[in-house]
Amino acid sequence: DEAHILVKGTTVSEHLAALFFTCLEEKQGAQAWERSHPLEEVKLALEKAVAKIIEVQKRALRPAQPDASSLNVAITDGEQLLAMRFRNHPTEHPPSLYFSTTAGVSLNRKFPGHPDKDVKDDEQKLKKAEEHGDHVIVASEPSTYDRDAWELIGKNECIMVGRDLVVRREPIEYET
Repeated sequence: DEAHILVKGTTVSEHLAALFFTCLEEKQGAQAWERSHPLEEVKLALEKAVAKIIEVQKRALRPAQPDASSLNVAITDGEQLLAMRFRNHPTEHPPSLYFSTTAGVSLNRKFPGHPDKDVKDDEQKLKKAEEHGDHVIVASEPSTYDRDAWELIGKNECIMVGRDLVVRREPIEYET
């Protein structure tokens, strides 16, 4: 109830965020959103929120044959990232969700101008490939022409990216 009072809008995203933080607070204590947490704890809280959504859905909708839910979620504290692609249906797939660790170079070339400094017209305006640091981009669809630069996150899978920018793939655990 405390988290629900803080929700000011009507979007599914806002309500899911409130539920997620409630689940995170159960283990971490009050105001869990004000500090960083290990990705494993973030994943557990998100899995608990997903399970709660499925539970409520089964009770509130058609208990004998509830509708499936699709949830693509990305959570970051600015230094870590968890992105999830989920659908609780035995054969149907959720909407797509991709990640890339190399597309930043191409994206920079799609949008003219150097992102880090103002340059004169006669200078190279694009960031060179070797200037790009490690990065991870998450998008609903590949946003560059090189589709090989993008990997589809699997159904009921998440990626977890720590401060070291290593991408780990993990299954989403939930009760059916």
